[in-house]
Amino acid sequence: MSLDDAATKPHERMQTALSADLAAVNALIRARMASKHAPRIPEVTAHLVEAGGKRVRPMLTLAAARLCGYEGDAHQKLAATVEFIHTATLLHDDVVDESQKRRGRPTANLLWDNKSSVLVGDYLFARSFQLMVETENPRVLSILSNAAAVIAEGEVLQLTAAMNLATTEEIYLQVIRGKTAALFEAACEVGGVIAGKPDEVVQALATYGDGLGIAFQMADDLLDWGGSTGEIGKNTGDDFRERKLTLPLIRAVARADAAERAFWVRTIEKGDQQDGDLEQAMSLLQRHGTLEETRDEAFAWTARAQQALTVLPEHPLRDMMHDLADYVVARLN
Repeated sequence: MSLDDAATKPHERMQTALSADLAAVNALIRARMASKHAPRIPEVTAHLVEAGGKRVRPMLTLAAARLCGYEGDAHQKLAATVEFIHTATLLHDDVVDESQKRRGRPTANLLWDNKSSVLVGDYLFARSFQLMVETENPRVLSILSNAAAVIAEGEVLQLTAAMNLATTEEIYLQVIRGKTAALFEAACEVGGVIAGKPDEVVQALATYGDGLGIAFQMADDLLDWGGSTGEIGKNTGDDFRERKLTLPLIRAVARADAAERAFWVRTIEKGDQQDGDLEQAMSLLQRHGTLEETRDEAFAWTARAQQALTVLPEHPLRDMMHDLADYVVARLN
């Protein structure tokens, strides 16, 4: 089941509940991605920002703030900040991965070039820091700037872990915490901070975001081994072709016999991939049960995220955040 086909769509209910905030955030994004001197910046940014993304991360900032009773408008700047950081990382990721498809459309690096994608990504990072400074909240600045550093660190770690059969589950978790969960966590956490809530509430929001982000990425990694292109917005088997060590593969390698290990050395470490290798890799994952185990892990992180919400006050937005956690793994059913 894809996110778009799921019977219940909590992100759409969230969009309705937060419609006024989201309209303000979208106006802010359009205003801040403008450039007097470099028209390519809004061209490239608009291609990605307006490509039909669900705005889940900025919505979490808005939802966390409103759930905590916040009445101001600084949370809108924080939501735009989160979206700019996310968009910048996508632009850079597509260059690093030499991707040709994002959200079902050609990537910016394919339509323009790598230089434009990298430099526009840098511009969006700079814009995100301008926005967060405008909130005049040092703790918010600390959380989001730390998240930006962790994201970059996670991407570099993934580079060094790729093609290395010695990559452990601990390293994998560190990678996905960096590349995905860090921004989910920060997006939720700053909503509580800007609302002036006590540490217990802020930490609960952070724990929710962390669990949600890890579950989201594990689901994405699992779908790469068998989801439809529409579900994952890229081509099935891309991680195998790019020789990325995700959880199903890490566990299959750990349990491999001599012949299986020779296959992984050839295809992952040496990059000698031939016709039929993807199908062979998938059969090994199925033989060792690692696809099902990864699914169970994703659901466990979902449950952890939902448990964290029990600290927060009862509110329709809390219910939507609970359902959103189910929703990100609904694709695996």
